[in-house]
Order: sequence, then structure tokens, then C-alpha cells
Amino acid sequence: MAIAKAERLMNLALCLLGTRRPLSKRELRGSIEAYLEAGSDDAFNRMFERDKDDLRELGLVIETVENLDGDTGYLARRDSNRLPPITLDAEEAAALGLAAKVWQQARLAGAASGALQKLRAAGMPEAEDAYEVHSALEPRIPVHEAAFEPLMLACRDRRPVTFDYRKANAARPEQRQVEPWTLECWRGHWYLAGWDRDRGAERVFRLSRITGRVRSRAGAFTVEVPDVVTVRETVESWAGETATRTARIRLRSGAGYPLRSRAISVRELGNGWDELEIPYGHGLDAWLVEFGPDVVVQEPADLRADVVDRLRAVAKD
Repeated sequence: MAIAKAERLMNLALCLLGTRRPLSKRELRGSIEAYLEAGSDDAFNRMFERDKDDLRELGLVIETVENLDGDTGYLARRDSNRLPPITLDAEEAAALGLAAKVWQQARLAGAASGALQKLRAAGMPEAEDAYEVHSALEPRIPVHEAAFEPLMLACRDRRPVTFDYRKANAARPEQRQVEPWTLECWRGHWYLAGWDRDRGAERVFRLSRITGRVRSRAGAFTVEVPDVVTVRETVESWAGETATRTARIRLRSGAGYPLRSRAISVRELGNGWDELEIPYGHGLDAWLVEFGPDVVVQEPADLRADVVDRLRAVAKD
């Protein structure tokens, strides 16, 4: 079945690329054997629409043209489906190769590998991979959240979405209606930036807190997408990266490396505990909760109260 579909898609692509005028569905059906064998017009129409969508997903630009008689025709112009000359030097090619390796264990592995093969076929120079030998480290971007792929496609296609989102201090998730702008990975977590329609403001959502299925909604965006979406800056400010205050916490020995890497000072307390002084800003309470019983907030009092409230909310669920 997979071979038959691949052959059908290839034949359709060749027909659309080889014609100088738009071809109607009737003409395409008469030119491709698999379409001739379709049991009915409805079966052919469903097959053709799926194949057309699959070719577009693979990157083929298919134009829909209506003639003077009102009939719809299809073609794929060669100038619209041809890569411009590749002028990458060896260093640029190496950077692309490294970027593709980043996605090897993520859901974009196939797309990254396919894009690299197309560029090489079009003349991109083969670069020596400095990370292939003599290195025990390899770049990786983990993608475990089921929400990643539908949100990535929604960002690309500019489609509004709805999903259930559970804030760190909430016992139950709430539905959000969002116009998604971009995704970004920061400190091992994926975040979505977009326009929250219900709140009428820009918001950043952590993908691991999205519950259930991401559902697409019809219609266009109501707000223009900014030229620069500062996801990382927003998340950093929420996590206290730009904070001017400090907090004092107790941290279990051998735990909480991310907290230790940010600590201004560390002091051994004995009995398996250390005392850390860390930057304190909005959102630090949510981050500290993630370390569970390995962290005890000592001061300030408002931070300690916020962490306790979040832990109680989780315990009630």
C-alpha cells in the first residue's frame, strides 16, 4: 500500500509539473492509472484531495486556476518549484548539518533530514562534521510534549487554536483560545508565545502544562503577529533571570543543579543540606515547586507563602 501511494503521488506530481496549462480533475483521472481504478467519483475525489494535500505538505507548490467556463484546473509551475542556486560555503553547510543533527531525536527528525538531502542534491557542499568524531557530546533538542507538533503547524499556517492549560498554582486546567506565534525551547522546556483572545493580551504558555488535545479553529488572526516575538525574554523575566532581589533557600545535597548554576552563594549546612542565595523575580515560586521536597524556602516570606500555596493546590488535585 505504501509503495502504491508513493507511485500515485509521483505520477500526480509529474503530471502537474509536466503540463503547460491547468489540468482538470477529469483529465488527471484519465492520466493516472490508480485514479482510473477508483471505484466511484466520490472515492476518486477523496483520493485526489488527500494526494494534493500530501504533495503540498511535501513542499510542492500547486496552483488552482479557474478557466472561463468555470472549471477548476491544477498545475505546478516549474519556476515556483525550483530552488535558487545554492551559494553556501563550507562553514555555512556545516552549520546546517549541525542544526539538522539537533533534531535527530525530536519529532522534526524526518523533516530536517529531508531538507538537508534536498540542499545537498541542489549543490550544497559536503562539509566535514566536526561533531562526528573525537566528541562525546552531541546537540539535542528534546520534544516529548504531544502539543508540540500541532502547535508548530498552527504557527506555520497562522491558525487559531484552543487547548486546556493548567497553571502551576491551579488545581484544574482552563480552556485557552490562542493565536499562536512561535515556539521556543528554553532550559529544556518548550514554550508557546501567542495572543490570548480571552485575556486580550500576549501570553507565553509552557507546553508541558497543556493537557488534552490541541484543537484548530477556523478563521484568521485578529491581531498582527509582531516582527520579533521575545519568548525567551518574557520567560526569563518570569523566572527571575532579570531580578534585582535575592532569595535564600535550603537545597538537598546533590539535587537541583539548575538552581546551583544560578546561585550567588552556596554554603554547606550539613545533614545533607546546603544553603543557596539565588536571584528572585516573578515566577521563581513556580520553578521552585518543580524541585518538590528537595527545596525549602527560607526567605523572603512572600516567596515562601507562594511556594506553599502552589504545593497545596497540587496536593488537593
